[in-house]
Amino acid sequence: MTELDKRRVCVVVLGDIGHSPRMQYHAISLSQEGFIVDFVGYGGSRPHKNLLDDKNIKLHLMRDLPRFHSCLPRLLSYAAKVIWQMFSLLFMLVSLSPPTHFLVQNPPAIPSLAVVWFVSGMWRTEMVIDWHNYGYTILSLTLGTGHSLVYFSKWYEGFFARRASHNFCVTQAMKIHLHQQWNAKATVLYDRPADIFQNISLDEQHSLFQKLSKEYVVFSSSDDGKEGEDTEATVFTELSPSGEVRLRKDRPALLISSTSWTEDEDFSILLMALEEYESVMRKGCRDLPKLICVITGKGPLKEYYSEMIRNKDFQYIDFSTPWLTAEDYPKLIASADLGVCLHTSSSGLDLPMKVVDMFGCGLPVCAIHFNCLAELVKHEENGLVFQDESELASQIQNLLTGFPKTSMNLEKFRKNLELFQSKRWHHSWKDTALSYFKK
Repeated sequence: MTELDKRRVCVVVLGDIGHSPRMQYHAISLSQEGFIVDFVGYGGSRPHKNLLDDKNIKLHLMRDLPRFHSCLPRLLSYAAKVIWQMFSLLFMLVSLSPPTHFLVQNPPAIPSLAVVWFVSGMWRTEMVIDWHNYGYTILSLTLGTGHSLVYFSKWYEGFFARRASHNFCVTQAMKIHLHQQWNAKATVLYDRPADIFQNISLDEQHSLFQKLSKEYVVFSSSDDGKEGEDTEATVFTELSPSGEVRLRKDRPALLISSTSWTEDEDFSILLMALEEYESVMRKGCRDLPKLICVITGKGPLKEYYSEMIRNKDFQYIDFSTPWLTAEDYPKLIASADLGVCLHTSSSGLDLPMKVVDMFGCGLPVCAIHFNCLAELVKHEENGLVFQDESELASQIQNLLTGFPKTSMNLEKFRKNLELFQSKRWHHSWKDTALSYFKK
């Protein structure tokens, strides 16, 4: 089959392609089903290896906005950014071969929905919107719900929701809301873990910890504090006399949280919960392990919270805030003992993809409560849901009591996650989404 025989889809992300895992998964699934994919977006972080290696997928990177706009007042800066993105995206799309379908991520909504709708009308192609959240609710976090730009954004998203050929969304709650608010029909396409998010062997864990210990001292078994000391053992693993990798009996528990370091995740909640954990340890509790807390990701508030961590006096808890490669991130999740999610949705209608990734690796999670979270996290079944720092502190202590010898609740949650792990992204995508691209 030649390229001319295959159907072509243009995937559009008005953001960093490497930071858009769901859209990358869309592109990979489309390719696996025989489509040619043009992927339009911005560069920055490295996309998934499978996407880069796929001959059916071609990346088209748009030029970044010149830095002059940062010197302008906020509203003028926003207007300059929108105008630049509008013409950049328009020129990019009309330069490509006409697709049968556009698949555009929302948010961001402005100006991508308008530009894609215009070009799809010009070429008489289908426009499919993949709703991850609402742009107007994100704007309201900084501008307030009564701001005129928020009202316009809400009207704007509703206008294109009704005019799209089809809409996908991430929760049942969002599907209902799209219909009630804008009379827009949508199909729920739940996030599911990609194949890279799965259990790994003890040997793979050991290799990962050895690699990380060369850059981050908390992973090293050495007590002398030297960064990158080359030792065979790590803080979690060691070699037996016969040369086999085994978990250390005195190992700390590995707690992991992933974040984009933005306003919708209040990491002071985790820090306060860990201060309570530290207080219990200092009172002489011997049933709880020491902790290594790893917080991954990049974002605007990373330095703010990193400074807050440095100002804390922890004796039984160590922190690391690494930036991991796309290959190492799922391995570290699979090596962890407990995940924590502090994501709160601006709309209350989307779900944290980081929890999907953790569940894909069989990792139990403590997640902060918000509307529709129960569509993913089942309290006391595959994880725990908390309301505040006190409840999170209690949950961490209860789950880790007796670690590593006994951790019955953690094992129960891991067992219950096996069914979730069995259904991966492409299987779910093929059942739910493929038919809309074959029309």
